[in-house]
Amino acid sequence: MSSKKRFDRAYQNAKVIPFDDHSKFILFSDCHRGDNSFADDFANNRNIYFHALKHYYAKGFHYCELGDGDELWENLSIEPILEAHKNVYLLMKSFFDENRLHLIWGNHDMAYKDSDYVKKNLYTYFDKRLGADVDLFPGIEYHEGIRLKHTETQQEIFLVHGHQADWWNYTFWKWSRFLVRVLWKPLNVMGIADPTTPAKNYTELIKVESRTKNWIMANHNLITIAGHTHRPRFPEPGDIAFFNDGSCVHPRCITGLEIENGEISLIKWLIATNDDGVLQIVRVLLEGPKKLAEYKTV
Repeated sequence: MSSKKRFDRAYQNAKVIPFDDHSKFILFSDCHRGDNSFADDFANNRNIYFHALKHYYAKGFHYCELGDGDELWENLSIEPILEAHKNVYLLMKSFFDENRLHLIWGNHDMAYKDSDYVKKNLYTYFDKRLGADVDLFPGIEYHEGIRLKHTETQQEIFLVHGHQADWWNYTFWKWSRFLVRVLWKPLNVMGIADPTTPAKNYTELIKVESRTKNWIMANHNLITIAGHTHRPRFPEPGDIAFFNDGSCVHPRCITGLEIENGEISLIKWLIATNDDGVLQIVRVLLEGPKKLAEYKTV
């Protein structure tokens, strides 16, 4: 199956979420939440991520996670991940309980494509304090794609992980998972990165981005937001409408995309010092805001 057909299928089967200029969304991806071992890249930024997510929850944002939220290649099950980052999942549960949590599966958590796997592992979790299973995300559904559709203008924004443009990591993800578990996870602890991932391989990154752009242009410059490559993208109106929210495993910062007041912005959160030398977590605007209406279809 070609990347075009994979994107087409993800779009056609996507969950449709209506929105308007009063709606607020925060888009993160590629958290790669792990087991808090030396191979857990998320652990370095977990305090930044948790603070940012608390901010968006308090401000009434919907949280869209565009794939690779959980690192299910390095880890055999979700249990050690839940145990390591329980505060994060309980905060996500607050979004879920208010119908403000929307999840997409990526290549590193492609196991969530299986609804039975999701039911078994995410509907409940074992609370050691109570000694019993309690609700986490009962009835949660993962999607390959999400379409945000404006209730007035009918403008659409297509959300997807982006590995649809990556033949190896889409079709042979189980083989990639095997290699990561037995080879790259131990080497990662020693500081050697997996060279097959687009996030570390510039040649593969360019190929993935090129295939994605081709699909967007074949679909009338449909606004498309992805992750996967970990490289943030924020096009100007008139350019190919390909956005990327980056990742939550950058060195010392996380990046994401905000949609608010009918506008889109690229932001990052990081730890910085104030004038008194006090460490604090701050939000920095990188690009935008730009009116979504300025990104015209062709």
